[in-house]
Amino acid sequence: MVDHTYKKIELTGSSTMGLQDAIESAINKASQTIPNMRWFEVIETRGNIVDSKVAHWQVTIKVGFAIL
Repeated sequence: MVDHTYKKIELTGSSTMGLQDAIESAINKASQTIPNMRWFEVIETRGNIVDSKVAHWQVTIKVGFAIL
């Protein structure tokens, strides 16, 4: 097994579709500039309510990536 060093960053993704889409949106956007992403953890979830319905989701995640 190889030892690794990781760095963590915090991201917030948003979506009108749901929690998973918000997470995937944040990871997809970050992958355009951050290589070697390995894992994420959900830190916070919140949403926007319009006319008594959930209109928008926001999910804050921490993403770990390997420093090579």
